[in-house]
Amino acid sequence: MRGMSETLKRTPLHAFHMDHGARMVPFAGWEMPVQYTSILQEHQAVRTVAGLFDVSHMGEVRVHGPEALAYLNQLVTNDVERLEIGRAIYTVMCYEDGGVVDDLIIYQVGDEEYLLCINASNVEKDVEWMTGQAVGFECLVDDVSESFGQLALQGPAALEIFRQASGQDLSGLKRFAFVQGDFFDTHALVSRTGYTGEDGVEIYLPAGETARVANRLVEIGKDHGLQLAGLGARDSLRLEAGYPLYGHEISATIDPLTGGLGWVVKFHKAANFTGKQALQEKKEAGLERQVIYFIMEDRRIARQGTPVLDASGQAVGKVLSGTQSPMLNKPIGSAVVSREKAGDPLFVDIRGHQLPITVAKPPLYKVD
Repeated sequence: MRGMSETLKRTPLHAFHMDHGARMVPFAGWEMPVQYTSILQEHQAVRTVAGLFDVSHMGEVRVHGPEALAYLNQLVTNDVERLEIGRAIYTVMCYEDGGVVDDLIIYQVGDEEYLLCINASNVEKDVEWMTGQAVGFECLVDDVSESFGQLALQGPAALEIFRQASGQDLSGLKRFAFVQGDFFDTHALVSRTGYTGEDGVEIYLPAGETARVANRLVEIGKDHGLQLAGLGARDSLRLEAGYPLYGHEISATIDPLTGGLGWVVKFHKAANFTGKQALQEKKEAGLERQVIYFIMEDRRIARQGTPVLDASGQAVGKVLSGTQSPMLNKPIGSAVVSREKAGDPLFVDIRGHQLPITVAKPPLYKVD
């Protein structure tokens, strides 16, 4: 573990994780907690009470200047003109061929200023891409990732824990809305967003204040049953919810239409966004592949790369993500398959055994 930490980045909560007995693993160039107690326990806590995640490894990019809006509307597929100060939007940015550079959230924080949250594994690549795309626009693209810590407080009791810990009630805040100001005696941006399928908030704050705020939330949350949660629960929660993970359900080779994100591709908007022509051509010609989500009755988990077969035993796709659902107590997963076979009986090949899968529309576990 010591050798590993010498080459990996650490979040501002590294000492906090060690104090709380986290099991640390390498992830996207970072040393991150995969679990504190068990993935099962942490997952169930988020679904029933609340969980606190360290997501400080995520990247943050500031885009500002007179043509920031015009630039962003060309950069991403969703319509950035729909934003206003205090609102956020989920979107993707694409290569010219329609493949996905990354998925991200854009927050409008000022009249000509936006904060972008991007995936940890893609920060260097994304910033290089965004900088190149900004040529000709009167705006600046600044990687400010090292300035921020980020906490995700998720679950049915998340907003009440936040209220008691901060003294501020955000229950009236709409989904994908955010507020900026003084929280926990520091400046923070608090948004009603998350990656779990549960209600909750994500908190962006100065890196040096992250541990203090995390300790405050843990102190208040312990009476509610708050659990610290790691990457393991984060992955099983997002897969139950049917949320894509870059490099799995979307990637440079899986475009947003194939990945089930057609709702964030706004062909009608005025801006000629990068990848628009390629995606239009794919849509008009008919997609060859489709990302599906599935549930299994067998105890064995279909891991990434597992072949997906049709009834004749012919390979028609492959698994993209697979795990055990703690709420369904069944294996779940996603796969990319031939579109013409997506509605047929499908099977996965696990060590020579052909096991049936049931295609299901996400969320695979429906929150009451």
